[in-house]
Amino acid sequence: MNKRTRIVFIINPKSGTRNKEGLPEQIDAALDHERIDHEVVFTQYRGHAAELTRQYAEEHADVVVAVGGDGTVNEVARSLVHTETALGILPSGSGNGLARHLCIPMETDKALAIINNCQIEAFDYGIINDLPFFCTCGMGFDAFISLKFAEAGKRGPITYVENVLKEGLKYRPETYEIVDDQGTVYHKAFLIACANASQYGNNAYIAPGATMRDGQMDVIIMEPFGVLDAPQIAADLFMKTLSNNSKIKTFRTKSIHIRRQEPGAIHYDGDPIMTGRDIDVHIEPLGLRIVINPDIPEDTAQPNQLLNVFSDFFNNINNVREDISNDISKGNRRIQAINKVLLRKLRS
Repeated sequence: MNKRTRIVFIINPKSGTRNKEGLPEQIDAALDHERIDHEVVFTQYRGHAAELTRQYAEEHADVVVAVGGDGTVNEVARSLVHTETALGILPSGSGNGLARHLCIPMETDKALAIINNCQIEAFDYGIINDLPFFCTCGMGFDAFISLKFAEAGKRGPITYVENVLKEGLKYRPETYEIVDDQGTVYHKAFLIACANASQYGNNAYIAPGATMRDGQMDVIIMEPFGVLDAPQIAADLFMKTLSNNSKIKTFRTKSIHIRRQEPGAIHYDGDPIMTGRDIDVHIEPLGLRIVINPDIPEDTAQPNQLLNVFSDFFNNINNVREDISNDISKGNRRIQAINKVLLRKLRS
């Protein structure tokens, strides 16, 4: 007799903006009860998902499904590393970075079909100062914004963008000492991100070429930039072309040590925490089993129509920037011509 699959759904009722009261019934209707036994549990406080997951992993549940955003996914996943219990994701947060990287659909019924299929593979994860992360971690502006986002008390992309626009012009880059197996370098940077997966969430691709099965992380150094550079960087972030930008330096490594000038914030999967000057990051190869989408390979999703609108918008801004630059050049040439005429008259 074949062993039945035990799947536990851990729902964070506060994640994202969707009402989750009807989810248990939707889950029950979607699963194949001839093969699967399932349970549904709601979290009651921050950290509860991690506690529940440890319990179910000790009981040898086959899959624990994180129903929430990247914070909930991180809580569940960090309690499953190096166990036989796999992570499932039913995305219902504001960013859903890991789900998007793995091409898990945002529609609940389609994501449940993937969980029902229950195909599992092993993936890498990362650790920053003893804190596990699965998508990205970092320091500098993105950690600073994560801290502001957490303090805001509101979720969603609008709050995030508000903080970026409000705080971006005030933020001062730092100089970082970066040590890896190639040696030591110094960079003045707006931010440094270490990416196990390709994106922050909301299809913002900080590391377009990242894969979770190569035993390495992509390190992204964003150099200081001016106001006129910001639209192109934003467009590149959404169009998977950030690595082509002249303000971006990238490399791959298994581990890295970073020393900054002052203590401050870091983030792991968007969760901020204050820490000291020294930061260690490394990759744990194939340490987490995850229920995958068998129909779409890891991170092959294409930018959607909304992102094309973003691109058009930023391209228009760039065209305006070029027009202004051309007008300034023409003005400078006119001034030079007038100066030459005046000089001739003075000499005569």
